[in-house]
Amino acid sequence: MLNESNLPAVSTADPNHPALVRAREAAEFIAEKTGVEKHDLGLTLGSGWGEAATLIGEVTHTLDASEVPGFHKVAVVGHPGTLTSILTPEGKRALVIGSRTHYYEGRGVDAVVHGVRTVAATGANTMILTNGCGGLNPAYSAGEPVLISDHLNFTAASPLTGAHFVDLTDLYSPRIREIARSIDASLQEGVYMQFPGPHYETPAEVKMAGVLGADLVGMSTALEAIAARAAGLEIFGISLITNLAAGIQETPLSHAEVIEAGEAAGPRISRLLADIIASL
Repeated sequence: MLNESNLPAVSTADPNHPALVRAREAAEFIAEKTGVEKHDLGLTLGSGWGEAATLIGEVTHTLDASEVPGFHKVAVVGHPGTLTSILTPEGKRALVIGSRTHYYEGRGVDAVVHGVRTVAATGANTMILTNGCGGLNPAYSAGEPVLISDHLNFTAASPLTGAHFVDLTDLYSPRIREIARSIDASLQEGVYMQFPGPHYETPAEVKMAGVLGADLVGMSTALEAIAARAAGLEIFGISLITNLAAGIQETPLSHAEVIEAGEAAGPRISRLLADIIASL
């Protein structure tokens, strides 16, 4: 069995790196269980986004993620712990990752990005990353979707090892962001900062994030986006503002309000995401 804590010090550009071998094993398992040889796109649905899966198309197969090589039992309330194969009305195949591993779970960076590497190994060319996050702009309101234009990786980690120099210019696809704005012209854009978590940020850290150029703060997405770019995927990122960040919001932060905001915004953001996918 592959041991994530004892990976060899070789570049993840090497196709024989254990993390990439594990992703191929997961893709082969998915193909065998679903009978779908190739998926066209992948989605990781974060807090508040789960309802979108029902609007994308016909759910043809649902797998328990813990049975798929490299995936783990879900550790966060609000994530279903499944991998779902969906046939869209346009005839495309979407693989929905409903079992995101977060950096703060301590399983290592390769576990965090295993979902996007698996999507790439299924043959997909597009990765959609969603999350629930805190907003720094007082003009934001809970339940508002915001396009991710760029990110700040504040985890002090990378999913890449060795001499693997990947260009992150225009990491979040301008093409797909333009499609999103053509569907909903009111959509705003922002820079997302990933903190390691699991604790929420302090007001001082939120202030620092704003000084550095962040509009959104959360505990996912940036590491996944780096791995997705390295795998050759076109990336679309979109956040759901579940609360204003510490020091901006007057009430204490809690995961319960994240779930509540996601449930309230579910119908709108799910329809938006389905319409974007239909236009790709």
